[in-house]
Amino acid sequence: MSAADRAARTEAADALCAAAYAEAEGPSSGAALVAVGGYGRGELAPCSDLDVVLVHDDHLAPDDLAPVLERLWYPLWDSGNRVDHSVRSLSEMTTAAADDLKVMLGQLDVRHLAGDHHLSLRLRTEQLAHWRRDARRRLPELKTLTHGRHVRAGELAHASVPDLKESHGGIRDATVLRALVASWLVDASQADSESARRGLLDVRDELHAVTGRAVDRIAPEHWAPLAERLGLPDAVAAQRHVRELGRRLTHFSRLAWRRVDDVLTGPGRGPRRPRLETLAPGVALAAGEVVLDRGARPEDDPALLLRACAEAAERDVPLAPATAARLAREGAPLGEVWPAEARRLLVRMLAAGPGLLPVWETLEETGALASILPEWERIRLFPHASAVHRFTVDRHSVETCVEAAGLIRSVGRPDVLAVAALLHDIGKGGFGDHSVEGEPIARRIARRLGFDDDECDVVGTLVRHHLLLAETATSRDPDDPVTLAHVADRVRSPEVLSLLVALTEADARAASPQAWSSWRASLVRRLADGVLAVLVAREAGTSAPRVADPQVAVPEAVRADPSRAAFTVEPVADGARVTAVSGDRVGLLADVAAVLALQRVRVRAARAWSQDSWGVSAWDVTEEVDPAVLRDRFAALVEGRLDVERRLRLDSSADVLPPTVEVHHEASRTSTVLEVRASDRLSVVHHVCATLARLDIAVRSAHVDTLGPQAVDVFYLQEAWAGALADDRAADAAHAVRSALAGAG
Repeated sequence: MSAADRAARTEAADALCAAAYAEAEGPSSGAALVAVGGYGRGELAPCSDLDVVLVHDDHLAPDDLAPVLERLWYPLWDSGNRVDHSVRSLSEMTTAAADDLKVMLGQLDVRHLAGDHHLSLRLRTEQLAHWRRDARRRLPELKTLTHGRHVRAGELAHASVPDLKESHGGIRDATVLRALVASWLVDASQADSESARRGLLDVRDELHAVTGRAVDRIAPEHWAPLAERLGLPDAVAAQRHVRELGRRLTHFSRLAWRRVDDVLTGPGRGPRRPRLETLAPGVALAAGEVVLDRGARPEDDPALLLRACAEAAERDVPLAPATAARLAREGAPLGEVWPAEARRLLVRMLAAGPGLLPVWETLEETGALASILPEWERIRLFPHASAVHRFTVDRHSVETCVEAAGLIRSVGRPDVLAVAALLHDIGKGGFGDHSVEGEPIARRIARRLGFDDDECDVVGTLVRHHLLLAETATSRDPDDPVTLAHVADRVRSPEVLSLLVALTEADARAASPQAWSSWRASLVRRLADGVLAVLVAREAGTSAPRVADPQVAVPEAVRADPSRAAFTVEPVADGARVTAVSGDRVGLLADVAAVLALQRVRVRAARAWSQDSWGVSAWDVTEEVDPAVLRDRFAALVEGRLDVERRLRLDSSADVLPPTVEVHHEASRTSTVLEVRASDRLSVVHHVCATLARLDIAVRSAHVDTLGPQAVDVFYLQEAWAGALADDRAADAAHAVRSALAGAG
């Protein structure tokens, strides 16, 4: 579908409305039927409403129009169209627009359909005049409304389920741009933004055709049929097409609002004399934007584009698109190996913080980025497969740089951190492991930027292992020497470790707020501290100290009756730590897990150890719980007054995927590591521990994580009075756990 299809739909609707007005014998003077909103702009989608208003002169009483109204609306309803209609006097239209900014925006596009043409023209003229007169007063309100909508709907270019209308960079933003231009206060790139707007209207038309409904949100299942209707090869191509249009409108919207801010905070009316303020060689500030200074010679200065970018990003002001386009077109090439100044300027831009984002968008929109980083094309607008990410891969990488900018003082090489943050996901867009594919690409780019061999090796290592700390901290015992050695063998030095810790935090923060909780941060830092001790010991030629199990006081009530349990609850970051003490036995961990599951408490990690004849376990949970309730529930369970198996019975009939259980013998020298993936349920830890207890297998620690709807739990197992399990015992354990979680055992 195209603009011609929308024009045909609008023409048919106009004819329908005109015929209805004539059939209703609407007056030829003093009243008019007008279209507003999208219909007023002639942008009817297949399932759009007809937004119409019957406007009349103030001297005409509503009762005079009553016979007309009875005959006017029925033909429109009977046509099968959804009609949003109202009746207002001319003064009521003006008052409604003055009271409600959304109404004002809709009435800026009023269009005559039938009746008194002069009245329609008068209405349109008055609405535009009021808007231009009051624009300085109303634009701050419009900015607040627009920002609130952006927060709610996200960015069209990056949201996992984008909204073609409400998202930042969507159709409504294009309408707001038209209103900004109509205010005569700012200029906006109408030709480019109109092209993007028409493209989004085409997509919305096809979305209505695909769904058969007036929807604006593109669900994952819609991309493939949209691609077919748009003539694109596949769903990924459809996503890129739509997100490209949204990114372009987002760029124009941000620039326009920057100019609005300049107008509203400027001196007001009067002659505006362009003034250049020199910022750096060849770069100046004019009208709040970074431009070329007088006498700048792009053809002789390879670093001029990066200098302009660094100044704009650090000052958080726009890089003029015309300037970026000219430098991309006329600038001297940077060469196979960049000069040192160019690399320093790139790092300054990447480490500028929030000011980086609009500058990067300008580089992308003007094509200037290709002269700096041609490899960016492989991840441009590429969607993330993981639901935890709120942005596409390219935007996530830029956001990681923004987050890393706040951490540069914690590392010895902030330049390496900035470049690694930009390139950590550069391997996505291929078919293999993106960390593996990204390492050689990152090394080549680092070499082109002018880093030496050792620095290129660090950049490559950071890209290759940027997930190492996060994945290991949530799925392995951070106190196990094998775990620590596994990480230490890959980072190899304290300097690389500190960079990896910073990159891990920046990457997680950029993914989503929940990806870097206080709990996850504490796990990563605990693991990093252990790895640092190993690296320092290796440099000194000594052994890293072993982490001793803490000693816990055993209450007298438990000493008197070892079948009882005592619980303490300590508030910690993002939850609580529950410590349980009882007589040591196989199955104790399963019983404590059952008590927690019955209280609807989610477990993040558990660790168990023997202290003389006592069994102690520490549980990291998501919320505080009353220790007295836990004690009483435990007593009821032990005494047989609580049917745990019935209360926590697993119903696997609704599971889409069967559980998977894998044994990792190499992950520990003293334990056998069992990795369980199953549907996320509160009772999974209990059922695994109970199944193992029936095999007389002890659980040394459990590490629980959730990825979307899936629980990813890792258990360190030992024979009740020995060490790691033999191969046959490990196989039996895996089979038993798999059967139990599948409902077969």
